[in-house]
Amino acid sequence: MIHPHAASQAWIRTTAIALAFTLCASLAQAQTKPATTFEPVVGQAGKDVIWVPTPPILIERMLRMAQATANDTVIDLGSGDGRIAITAARDFGARSFGLEFNPDMVALSRREAEKAGLAARATFQEADIYKTDFSNATVLTMYLLPNINLDLRPTILRMKPGTRVVSHQFNMGDWSPDDTADFSGRMAYMWMVPARLGGKWAVDVAGSQPAGGYTLAIKQEYQRISGSAGPGPTTLGLRDAVLNGDRVRFGFVDDSGRLREFTGIVNGESISGEMRAEGANPVRFSARRTGD
Repeated sequence: MIHPHAASQAWIRTTAIALAFTLCASLAQAQTKPATTFEPVVGQAGKDVIWVPTPPILIERMLRMAQATANDTVIDLGSGDGRIAITAARDFGARSFGLEFNPDMVALSRREAEKAGLAARATFQEADIYKTDFSNATVLTMYLLPNINLDLRPTILRMKPGTRVVSHQFNMGDWSPDDTADFSGRMAYMWMVPARLGGKWAVDVAGSQPAGGYTLAIKQEYQRISGSAGPGPTTLGLRDAVLNGDRVRFGFVDDSGRLREFTGIVNGESISGEMRAEGANPVRFSARRTGD
């Protein structure tokens, strides 16, 4: 006959062993169960903006407006779930970077790039766009807010001339875009960063008269330029003056009545290019800045 006390002790030991096995099994299951994957929600709050994704059709148009290619470095400011940077790498062959403040979004973007086999070409960084250098971009994309665009505008205007900037929905104030697209009320704007051309220039034209060359006085407001040429008894207004990134074109009618047309590349404090005069072969010209 089994003593009641012994039976009780045996039941306690059996129950304890069973509980231990159950606990171990639960821990093992918890360790193998994947962590909850972060899923972004449209309208969720961020540092400076809420998250609203750009539709794929508009992403494609934005990158086509910028004429993105495999030679470009595309940087997306406030990259969210990474869709613009991933599209730039996948469909345009560009090297792309996303700058995003939310670490969960950065992790999600990296997973999506890895899934697409693009982890080497589309990379993402947890960053504050106000404190991060993005000056190496040749194409800059954004979907921010009007006040943020204006805050960033001075920085963008200091970027390399010819950099293409594309914004979803919001413009740059009085800096007029070079191109626009409208998808049922969803806007895309594109600007090309202009060279700093305003000021006074001394122009030398190979084998040309007057012997001292010409002088230019150029006024500039973003990519819009106007001005005059000299020297001479009359100040000569510039015709068809166009600045497109670092490329400039202008002309004037000289004192003999011939139209002289200049096309050149702006490189900091100098311009070099070609001058065509009516009835003559094109010749090279160079210019240097002499004052503001």
